[in-house]
Amino acid sequence: MEPKNLLILMSDEHSPKILGCHGHPMVRTPNIDALAARGTRFSAAYTTSPVCVPARAAFAVGKYVHQIGFWDNADAYDGSTQSWHHRLRRRGHHVVSIGKLHFRGGDDYGFSEEIIPMHVIDGKGDLMGLVREDLPERGASWKIAKWAGPGESAYTFYDREIAARAQIWLREEAAKHTDKPWVMFVSFVCPHFPLTAPPEFYYQYPLDRIVPPKQYDRAERPVHPFLRDYAQSFVYDKYFDEEKLRKAIAGYYGLCSFLDDNVGQVLRALDEAGLADSTRVLYTSDHGDNLGNRGLWGKSTMYEETAAVPLIMSGADIPAARVISTPASHVDVYPFIMECVGAQVPDDDGHPGYSLFGLANGGEPPRTVLSEYHGMGSTTGAFMIRNGRYKYVHYVSYAPQLFDLARDPEELTDLAPDPAYGSVLDECRALLYRICDPDEVDRRAKGRQRELLERNGGRDAVIARGDLGFSPPPGVQPVFE
Repeated sequence: MEPKNLLILMSDEHSPKILGCHGHPMVRTPNIDALAARGTRFSAAYTTSPVCVPARAAFAVGKYVHQIGFWDNADAYDGSTQSWHHRLRRRGHHVVSIGKLHFRGGDDYGFSEEIIPMHVIDGKGDLMGLVREDLPERGASWKIAKWAGPGESAYTFYDREIAARAQIWLREEAAKHTDKPWVMFVSFVCPHFPLTAPPEFYYQYPLDRIVPPKQYDRAERPVHPFLRDYAQSFVYDKYFDEEKLRKAIAGYYGLCSFLDDNVGQVLRALDEAGLADSTRVLYTSDHGDNLGNRGLWGKSTMYEETAAVPLIMSGADIPAARVISTPASHVDVYPFIMECVGAQVPDDDGHPGYSLFGLANGGEPPRTVLSEYHGMGSTTGAFMIRNGRYKYVHYVSYAPQLFDLARDPEELTDLAPDPAYGSVLDECRALLYRICDPDEVDRRAKGRQRELLERNGGRDAVIARGDLGFSPPPGVQPVFE
């Protein structure tokens, strides 16, 4: 396989279900759809953790969260564990990032350039998320409903700047780095809330055509203590009425189309700079969004809307118009990146991923992938695996969940309480324990969180600091609620 440049496009909180190429009947994402048409799309791809900071740390390092220990949004990546950026820069490749990183800030992350990076606030992030028992109610929960609608936000302005800087780099800087393939990581913040979408995209989705989320009626919502904990801490839904609900969904749809337009601008610049044939492209998101389904908003659960991610790649040696249903993970991106530019993945440092090239060409057997959660709005560790058609969710302190995604792709029926599925539960549990011991991991995560909580003044101090709601982009002052 010939080494090529690599352009990685990442969004924030983009559920794969909200894509035209994934089958959404309404949302317009023509640029990402075209990328999928000329490349390979993974229809069962998963984040390592359905929340920003650990997901992005794991993406950088190519390992699961329990392997690297950056557990939550208050424990950001500090560059101490070798990333693909470090390895490639050391080999002489030019590695540039533009946009959101959500690392600690102020460390060496291995990039040759960091252009308008966004990191966690004050190097500390979401300290309230360190509280893992007697969960506090999040004070900024009102923002999702209040700010949903047409307009511009700090995030849409930031994404416009990210797209602009990426175009400039491709047209003016890329030609200076021809000795070895370069890697460009362009990381947008949309469609992460605030759900304020530019009017030209928001009004593509009339409110009278918005379909209410599934299981939104309170009588239909699933009852599970993990979901209860989250919904009672992140009290987003109490601020919604029917009009605000429709505006929020239209805002999210509009932001997905806005994101797609920015992706299109970068891909056109790549083509017009004469770099399309010498560059492979990968698109993904750090995690998804509940978007009102089951009465939930934000991320932090293991449903397909949040734990699944879009994962699309295109370019030389990548099959065109192919959809791969074999489960894939963000840990598989690490070997893909290395192979793209002609580097080797070390054999002895615990990377669990398979090459996306191999998965795309059917070269890997069916396998188990993991997503895990140890953060805000939860009192217990959550671990999700895919075992063929089944999704198994293991909670250290609560009963598990089990879904048959072949028969029930919308995850409407939890099979775990059904005695007929006892052997499936046992098999899935055994597969999880082959990857990690969830009890040990949960203890380790909570031990680290207690340490950070004490370092920052304890429970009362971090609650008094307030809830940020979402991290501000560069140059914008944070406002705690």
